[in-house]
Amino acid sequence: MLRFAPSPTGDMHIGNLRVALFNHILSEQLNEELLIRIEDTDKKRNIEGKEKDILDILKLFSINFTRVAHQSENIKYHTQMAMKLLLSKKAFNCFCSEEALDQDREQAKKDKRPYRYSGFCTTISDETKFNCNAPFVVRLQKPENTIDFTDLVKGDFSYEPFDIDSFVILREDKSPTYNFACAIDDMLFDVSTVVRGEDQLPNTPKQIHIRKSLGYDRDINYIHLPMILDFETGKKMSKRDEASSVKWLVDQGYLPAAIANYLILLGYNPPVEVFTMEEAMEWFDINKVSKSSAKFDISKLKYLNREHIKMMDELRLSKILGYADKDIGTLAKIYIEECDTIKELKEKTASIFEPKESLENFEAEFKQIKLCLQQAPYIDNITDLKTYITKQTGLKDNKLFTPLRYALTGSINGPTISEIYPLIKNYLGEIVK
Repeated sequence: MLRFAPSPTGDMHIGNLRVALFNHILSEQLNEELLIRIEDTDKKRNIEGKEKDILDILKLFSINFTRVAHQSENIKYHTQMAMKLLLSKKAFNCFCSEEALDQDREQAKKDKRPYRYSGFCTTISDETKFNCNAPFVVRLQKPENTIDFTDLVKGDFSYEPFDIDSFVILREDKSPTYNFACAIDDMLFDVSTVVRGEDQLPNTPKQIHIRKSLGYDRDINYIHLPMILDFETGKKMSKRDEASSVKWLVDQGYLPAAIANYLILLGYNPPVEVFTMEEAMEWFDINKVSKSSAKFDISKLKYLNREHIKMMDELRLSKILGYADKDIGTLAKIYIEECDTIKELKEKTASIFEPKESLENFEAEFKQIKLCLQQAPYIDNITDLKTYITKQTGLKDNKLFTPLRYALTGSINGPTISEIYPLIKNYLGEIVK
């Protein structure tokens, strides 16, 4: 089983979506189930409605999953596993106050050395602990040997006991810490492969150590995806950046197919640049993902979005734009070279149907043409329409072409009227109302 484990604490970031997409592809390729595990144990940070947003986005991107589980459902198992570690002396109660720990941290900073837990509470007798009423956390004994593992993307890693330290697995309120809950849940669901961002890399040896301490000896394959950097700054994209929010990108009119295409493309050398998820399934190889961070270039996404709009069925495109006419989808594609997103195409098509009252420098001519169009019979082609208007009004050349273009399209620039008219002639009454 594979798992995607988002937290309902904010909008889904493009880095999270990339992890979800890779989990989806691998689960299909390996013919294994994909679990969505909502990491909701940090109640203070959870935001109402964000879980639904996450699941809606996964469905929007056609990410298939078997079930949804909540980490909070497993609290009793986290507690049981902590008790097992305490009874086997592989974990211990730590009564050190935050003030004492802060002093140790400050001293380490002054000594210019990394802070590590002093081990003070490992020397306290069981009798003393039994008689102590002070609040305590539970810490895992640091490992006796190195923790080694191989990441399928980033290669081999080795962590010394000093690197891992005696870290907290249960807080004072007996809630599990992130690493402890994550490790236990991966055991409970028999997870075979973990795909996540490289920011989680330091957590991997801790989670391996937890499972080994509990006698769980199944190896889990780890894949840590390199970070996505801002194209301009070269720094990690902040969650505050609009372009890093999947919801923002979708709201701006970027197609899910184009976003998925780009996120799979980042740090990968595919056989083709423009592809669908189904096509990617055929050639994607997780071992060929670059070890280096990739830069997110919004202009590249715009290009891919245009290409996916071009590939789209005209009737489906028209429905996305709010119509149900293949001609409107064809009309939208005429504008694709000057529009990057669905939102921009909607604005273009909307401008055709919006009321047009006057045109600067052509006020009289526009009024004549608009009235003429309102009274005109059905005319099949633009040449005959121009001839009809000239006969009715006497207008020709620029006094005809500019106001006529504006009356039909809402703009004096853009594609030729001869391209547009065959696609809007059935809507003429609505356009010039």
